[in-house]
Amino acid sequence: MPMDNKKQPLRRETQHLWKEKRSVTLVYILLRTSVVLVMLAQIFNRNFENVFLCVLTLLLFMMPSVMKRKLDVELPNTLEIIILLFIYAAEILGEIGAYYVTFPYWDTVLHTLNGFLCAAIGFSLVDILNRSSSERFNLSPLYMAIAAFCFSMTVGVIWEFFECTMDQLFFLDMQKDTVVSAIGSIMLDAPGGNHPVVIKNITDVIIVQADGTQTALGLGGYLDIGLLDTMEDLFVNFIGALTFSIIGYFYVQSRGKNKFAKRFIPVVNQEAKPAGEAPAQQPE
Repeated sequence: MPMDNKKQPLRRETQHLWKEKRSVTLVYILLRTSVVLVMLAQIFNRNFENVFLCVLTLLLFMMPSVMKRKLDVELPNTLEIIILLFIYAAEILGEIGAYYVTFPYWDTVLHTLNGFLCAAIGFSLVDILNRSSSERFNLSPLYMAIAAFCFSMTVGVIWEFFECTMDQLFFLDMQKDTVVSAIGSIMLDAPGGNHPVVIKNITDVIIVQADGTQTALGLGGYLDIGLLDTMEDLFVNFIGALTFSIIGYFYVQSRGKNKFAKRFIPVVNQEAKPAGEAPAQQPE
């Protein structure tokens, strides 16, 4: 086959991307270029851990394309851009740029967005399982919304499991600690007691090691080991998941005519329908 003929499909695909996905393509190029520049700087500084994060980011940038091919769905431009920005914000800005430390609510915002995005993916998966029906939305709107919500919360919980495992094995402190001024614990009750003993107005904690070394933390209170951070992450994940589930619910109710919701709902490609099946009505 002549070389020109082999290039035709690639050329048509490139033209399609530039015409239909121009905003996504521009964002992808800008972010990818930025990551490559950061990676070169990290190589020059011999910070190979950050080089790995850059390589991981470049691989994650391919996730939307892989998802579209494997699941045979079309991602709306808005959703695809949000996914790319989320990856960049988490890996490059959050980890390498230390935004997690510089901006206390950076992690909270990303976990909220993660709940939203995972609910979108869960909604799409239910829709894919439902693709064999002649009626595109034959499942009830409430069922699809609950399925998307549960999928998102499950992903959030699994991620917290991962963070806890990394902290226990490698002391990474992925579940960030919180300084509190009051605690209540039955561990401080008399032997065998089950009544929480409350200690308030804590201003410092002294750690005594096995060799007798004493170290005052100097943090202004008691150090909570990741519990409050985990609960906050799950709570904001809940908010993000609930927000998208509500959007998805009304999207199904309106048979896909909700213009705002369409910006976040992956759509199953029509050509993937089995032969002889009536095509689903396209949203206007």
